[in-house]
Amino acid sequence: MEKIQKTEDEWREELTPEQYYILRQKGTEPAFSGALYRNHEKGSYHCAACGALLFQSDAKFESGSGWPSFWNPAENDAVATHEDESFGMRRIEVTCARCGGHLGHVFPDGPRPTGLRYCINSTSLKFAKEE
Repeated sequence: MEKIQKTEDEWREELTPEQYYILRQKGTEPAFSGALYRNHEKGSYHCAACGALLFQSDAKFESGSGWPSFWNPAENDAVATHEDESFGMRRIEVTCARCGGHLGHVFPDGPRPTGLRYCINSTSLKFAKEE
């Protein structure tokens, strides 16, 4: 996968202020506020910054966490994970493997078959409805 490298000024020009805050400054939208949290349509979820395919609707589930949750990325190399020790917590951050945009975090309390819960900000995603 070809990596996308842009300056912060370029990202700031391309993204909305909310997208820039979450994707580039590792922010988080309030729980239960995201446009895609209750989305149940079939389709694919792409990075709002670079358009890379990240998740499919058949891997989405209702976790009750307040953010869109997935048990697996669309492809193994679609996302990258990193240790995150901010706010006095130990978590695993999830980023877009193509542009490095912050997506959310992954937790080991999801459904089978992976047992993972990719807890992702709606603002970090663009949804493409299946035709």
